[in-house]
Amino acid sequence: MIHDPVLLNEWHVVCRSADLLPGRLYPARLLDEDLVLWRAHGQVRAWQDLCIHRGAKLSLGRVNDETLICPYHGWVYNEQGQCVMIPAHPAQKPPERARAHVYQAQERYGWVWVSLGQPIHDLPAFVEWDDASFRKIACGPYHFRASAPRVVENFLDVAHFPFVHEGYLGDPRFTEISDYQAVIGPDGITADDIRVWQPDPDGTGVGKHVAYTYRVLRPLQAYFIKRAEQAFAIYFAVTPLSELESQGWMWIVMNYGHDLPEEQLRAFQDAVAGQDIPIVESQRPERLPLDLQAELHLRSDRTAIAYRRWLRELGLSFGTA
Repeated sequence: MIHDPVLLNEWHVVCRSADLLPGRLYPARLLDEDLVLWRAHGQVRAWQDLCIHRGAKLSLGRVNDETLICPYHGWVYNEQGQCVMIPAHPAQKPPERARAHVYQAQERYGWVWVSLGQPIHDLPAFVEWDDASFRKIACGPYHFRASAPRVVENFLDVAHFPFVHEGYLGDPRFTEISDYQAVIGPDGITADDIRVWQPDPDGTGVGKHVAYTYRVLRPLQAYFIKRAEQAFAIYFAVTPLSELESQGWMWIVMNYGHDLPEEQLRAFQDAVAGQDIPIVESQRPERLPLDLQAELHLRSDRTAIAYRRWLRELGLSFGTA
């Protein structure tokens, strides 16, 4: 178990709700912890993937009649994690300490969220989720051999668009980033009116300047919305599998283009992520430096500067330097 109280007490995405099928066990990983996910009476359960008896992975077992059965010696665990039957000693009542380690879990926005600690914050708001005028497309997960804060900071960065995403999000002929402010508040960070030029921001084939608003909702969850004639937003949640390995989960939402094939929209985002991944994995140091003297910063880095300051104020240590 890691010793970062900030991330231990946060909510993290571990899978899509649709991936967690009734009667099936789903292995996952979070903060160097192996988890087993399953449903009992329709509710998601998240446990340490470890039988208390001889340490076998419970995810190799099976679900039967709202119980989880260990694959090694057949120990039967009820939905609260208590062992209720030991096949080798069927007449013996299992001791109270024969109990799986249970974590908090919930479902929202089509994802399963888990906390390894005692979260003090609710899940961040996703304001477009219940707005029927917005189309919603799930993308990812995207695997990064990089620390989660590095992945989030890349998501917040617009100055790389003309170089990493030429023809998709930017053009090397139009590289200037307008000045803007990034403000740290009680609910995270807001950077408003970041103006950039894009080759086709609204599907018309015409390049133009667009304005982004970025928000950092929690240490590893961020969001942006850009508006031209229509609105396009992305909600991005990064899961720290280990200190230097992460997964990015994404919803893209838009209040236009309802006739565009979902596969086409997802393929575009997959291509953008595929361009980001090798760059982020190449960054050194691998852990995000929170000392602002460690790297050079410009006006166009205001969001990243605010992000690093905020993480330092929170006391986050996992994946940072």
